[in-house]
Amino acid sequence: MISRPLVRPLHAFTRVAVTLLAATLGAAAYAQPATTWPTRAVTIILPFTPGGGTDIATRLVAQRLSQLWGQPVLVDNRPGAAGNVGLELTARAKPDGYTLVAGNVGTQSINPFLYKKLAYNPDGFVPVSLMAELPFALVVTPGLPAKTPKELVTLAKSKPGKLTFASSGTGGSPHLSGEIFKVATGTDMLHVPYKGGGAAMTDLMAGNVDMLFASVLETAGHVKAGKLRALAVTSTVRSPAMPEVPTLAEAGIQRAESGSWVGLLAPAGTPKDIVDKIAAGVKQVVAIPEVKKQLIDQGAIPVGSTPQQFAELIANDRKRYARIIADNHLSAD
Repeated sequence: MISRPLVRPLHAFTRVAVTLLAATLGAAAYAQPATTWPTRAVTIILPFTPGGGTDIATRLVAQRLSQLWGQPVLVDNRPGAAGNVGLELTARAKPDGYTLVAGNVGTQSINPFLYKKLAYNPDGFVPVSLMAELPFALVVTPGLPAKTPKELVTLAKSKPGKLTFASSGTGGSPHLSGEIFKVATGTDMLHVPYKGGGAAMTDLMAGNVDMLFASVLETAGHVKAGKLRALAVTSTVRSPAMPEVPTLAEAGIQRAESGSWVGLLAPAGTPKDIVDKIAAGVKQVVAIPEVKKQLIDQGAIPVGSTPQQFAELIANDRKRYARIIADNHLSAD
């Protein structure tokens, strides 16, 4: 298992990163120059149901981009197949900057290895900007008799295959976080996939499943309200939104780090000057004190990267998760 810091250093391009960026050099015949773009509404396809960490962070940024550009920036939820439905829709869109997609570690770095057959080219997108890092929290129902990760492991080992962990869908990063935890602790727990993070969270709070690995962004409010109990965060450092919650490593669980991120991508062939303008806009809005505070308060880490930096992040995570998927013989087909 390969662990890495939550906020990763950005090094020289890898071969995959170069492939991901190549589309930015395509012809600019599809859109007006960036000096005039946008002249109408921009749509961000959100390939998940409302309420998840990717959705929350995207809507915060979209609202401010709309104010910055003087045009509506609409978020269109198109869930299905662990994000593949939204990615396929984006891949077919005209590469003019008016259709973007909010991708995460699952859609961009996990699905290409988890699904043997995809209706789109996984490299058919231009990385635009990493908006935010989304560290995960391991949360359980308040009635579960486990108040620490070690107690959870003891409970799981006393009931092999009986404890359940929910996820936003098979093959997504919350699911793989659970699989990583199982391998790291030698436990056997039952995976219960849902059609989106919001549905998984609702069922967890209702006590229909035992635990969930989900972004701090979407769990912090429920933990503060007493509806869920946070046992640990899965990042290498504590979350500012949950400073009292230890990391898994601090709680004695080694080699179980995981997490996600959310960033904007465009269809292949989108002109580079427009891609750069969008990236500059993201960097500007996530640096707004109010937006930055909103993201941090909910557990996200604002970034606002360049297209090149985002491409390398995707490439590095692909290497990591390709190995995890192969080692654990995981497949969504």
